[in-house]
Amino acid sequence: MFVTHAFEPVYDSHSTVLILGTMPSPQSIKHGFYYSHPQNRFWPLMATLYEEPVPSSPDEKRAFALRHGIALWDVLASCEIKGAADSTIRSPIPNDFTPILQTAPIKQIFTTGKTAFTLFQKLVEPHLKREAIYLPSTSPANQALFPWEKLLATWRELLQPQR
Repeated sequence: MFVTHAFEPVYDSHSTVLILGTMPSPQSIKHGFYYSHPQNRFWPLMATLYEEPVPSSPDEKRAFALRHGIALWDVLASCEIKGAADSTIRSPIPNDFTPILQTAPIKQIFTTGKTAFTLFQKLVEPHLKREAIYLPSTSPANQALFPWEKLLATWRELLQPQR
């Protein structure tokens, strides 16, 4: 199925970190915000890293991200995909990151998962002349390779949240 990105990016003039997924999952689209599949570990992970309660509503999640200087978006603007399986992505079209990078003092770009990282390197990096750092996916499909403690330690080391 051909899908077009369902959300606007989250950022403001204080965002210093940009975290990019690949494309919102059907569950995230249903719930109206990034990383909103009930089993996705993104928001519990962020809450643990920043020592705050897990945000639940889209408004709480947006406020959490902005409060910590985090911008959220995805590498792709559109693609063909089956469900949420990154391995099925075909005909990827990248997002235009110019508005974010002109507004926000982004110091570092991170991608969540190997597909997002690979697509960023191939489709975005050559034009932006900016590199991204790979972060392991928070998807429930990645739990065997990155159980909670390993995921938390890796994100803590690479993201180095400011509290």
